[in-house]
Amino acid sequence: MGDPIKHAAKATSPWWAKAMVITGSMVMVVAGGGAIAAQVSLNLVNNSVNQQDLLGDQGIDVEEGEPIKGPLNFLVLGTDERVDAGGEARTDADIIVHLNEDLTQVSMISLPRDLLVEIPSGVPADETKLTEAFAYSEDWGESFQNTAETITHLTGIEFNGGAIANFEGFLEMVDELGTIELCPWHEITSIHTDKTFPEGCAEYDKKDALDLVRQRYGWDSDEDYANGTWGDFGRQKMQQQAIKKILERAKEQGYATNPAKAVELLNSFGDALTVDVGGYNLVDMITQMRDIDPNEILSVGTPSSEGSINGTSYVLIHEGTDEETASDALWDAIKNDTIEQWACENPDWLSGDSAPDCSTVTGGTTSAPPTDGATETAD
Repeated sequence: MGDPIKHAAKATSPWWAKAMVITGSMVMVVAGGGAIAAQVSLNLVNNSVNQQDLLGDQGIDVEEGEPIKGPLNFLVLGTDERVDAGGEARTDADIIVHLNEDLTQVSMISLPRDLLVEIPSGVPADETKLTEAFAYSEDWGESFQNTAETITHLTGIEFNGGAIANFEGFLEMVDELGTIELCPWHEITSIHTDKTFPEGCAEYDKKDALDLVRQRYGWDSDEDYANGTWGDFGRQKMQQQAIKKILERAKEQGYATNPAKAVELLNSFGDALTVDVGGYNLVDMITQMRDIDPNEILSVGTPSSEGSINGTSYVLIHEGTDEETASDALWDAIKNDTIEQWACENPDWLSGDSAPDCSTVTGGTTSAPPTDGATETAD
């Protein structure tokens, strides 16, 4: 499989992927829990987000009217292309979103876009980077299914639903809010506009916010390499910061007490998000997620490291290594709804912005794993 080149910084979930998961809970939690169902029409909520059967026959069947119960697994794919654009595209992020049995805890498991995988369909190749699986067809539903089949083949995990998200379109929410505060940890100059963003916190409109969260090459200081925020990892950190700031600003402006305003914010997604809730009712799903605390979302990176095969760089789960042992245990933990226990046993594969209380996790331990941090390569 090739020799490993290096271990990279710990993977972090892109902020727009977190947004997809917590938007439902945000609309419900900040709008007063189940009260939104009484105050806002079902059609208004359902029409605010594109809904499509993304999984086809691969989805887990649900009887109409069946109560929502966990655990549940969703596949979230991110692309720079607009969701309504169609055409051949590739993913920038592939994330398994796991909800626990009582639907109170969310875990985000990031699969590196350059992870070497087997494509069961053989399209576009029998073995290639995970990002390529989405280039299966100009029909994004078919491409989603090809990616889902590939990830199921790798992990054994089947999905209850999924989503395709586009972070550029998501920033339309900033227009709804006016501005958001962002805090670069050092000065950075945009490679797109030549604008220099100073170190520290400042207010940014949609245009500048989008410019800032797109930056990758400017995160190249000694500080970035020391802290694991270089290149794409710095971009991911800024993107995560942006969604938190969006939620904070939404709460400040009264979306927390006005369900209609919350739906307006959800409407600003436009074509940036398409979801498949697997036969469940979207409002019911949102209601069930009302107890989720966004600050406690567990972000996990796939145990892996960079490597090279015939001169091409990949992310690899090296056979016969601790990476393979930890990743196999992770897939089992997702299927068995024991991710918190796995996280306590493998803390180095967490993103660092969240961690379970291992003193309350049955069978958990705080011992560190014998591997370095997870990787997720730049696009």
